[in-house]
Amino acid sequence: MEKQRVLLGMSGGVDSTAAAVLLEEMGYEVVGATLQMHSWEAERCASARDVEDAAAAARRLGLAFCAPDCREEFARWVMADFAGEYAAGRTPNPCVRCNRYVKFPGLLRQADAMGCRYIATGHYARVSYDEALGRWQLLRGEDRQKDQSYVLYPLSQETLSRLLLPLGERSKGEVRELTAQAGLANAQKPDSQDICFIPDGDYLRFLRSWGGQETPEGDFVDEAGNLLGRHRGQAAYTLGQRRGLGVSAGRPLYVVGKDPEENRVTLGDEGALFHRRLRAEQFNWVSIPCPGEGALEVTAKTRYSQREAKAEVRALPEGRVEVTFREPQRAVTPGQSVVLYDGDLVLGGGIITEAWD
Repeated sequence: MEKQRVLLGMSGGVDSTAAAVLLEEMGYEVVGATLQMHSWEAERCASARDVEDAAAAARRLGLAFCAPDCREEFARWVMADFAGEYAAGRTPNPCVRCNRYVKFPGLLRQADAMGCRYIATGHYARVSYDEALGRWQLLRGEDRQKDQSYVLYPLSQETLSRLLLPLGERSKGEVRELTAQAGLANAQKPDSQDICFIPDGDYLRFLRSWGGQETPEGDFVDEAGNLLGRHRGQAAYTLGQRRGLGVSAGRPLYVVGKDPEENRVTLGDEGALFHRRLRAEQFNWVSIPCPGEGALEVTAKTRYSQREAKAEVRALPEGRVEVTFREPQRAVTPGQSVVLYDGDLVLGGGIITEAWD
């Protein structure tokens, strides 16, 4: 019987390499692929090194390998959006944006071109099919500490129907052991923690060099508008930030607001960061149909590393939702994503536009 082909997104890291090993054990013919995402200051970025590492891992495993060029799409959908969101005073999540508009569409296009029925990645999450609903569903990874379902909520039913996630039921320790047993050199390669196109974390330099934006100094003010000091460019700060402000006030101060039009950053007490309600747009009900009128009990989180909290959600027109938490949440940030859960089931997610009490 002829093996079914699967196109595996590879980064050269331990997770995607372990996914390749598992897929072969499951009987698939695996083709490795690393999408070329960007070339901005390539010597500073991981993209070129990832292609080399992934190609080396594919050779060691005896896999065919390709590196489709997605740099134009990445620049348009991710880098330009990142620059625009920071200019508008918001804090975007480029990984979510990439998954929606670049990574998974790019993998599907390449899979079709190479005759692959499936695509796969090394994400810690799971996919299942609900016969009663007639829908593919996204579930959290069994290793809750590594669960990556938060960044996968934008996926479509078409994508889920063709997606294999072989690490969804594995722990990180098991994955490293599997890679080591296969004799692969990247078993101990550390996980990437940075934005791939800004590995040094210098957002201001990126905005100036790539985005061509002015990032002038401006005023730190308190909630009454009183001058507290000078900031080095509002894009360098995000809600909830305490360190690196350079302002002495006799008490802890946090970034509690940003005004891009006036180029001001507002500092205040930590209590000003807590809100119970938010609205989000571009909401994707990934695992269930959009509910009708009335509130739906859920758990929700507004950052990748955050523990989810009890809340209720109401669907609004035009792909928007309103979420009300039982307890106030800290630093709910416009531009970030709110993701909703029912146990292990990922109900959906969207981009936060505002938060209030």
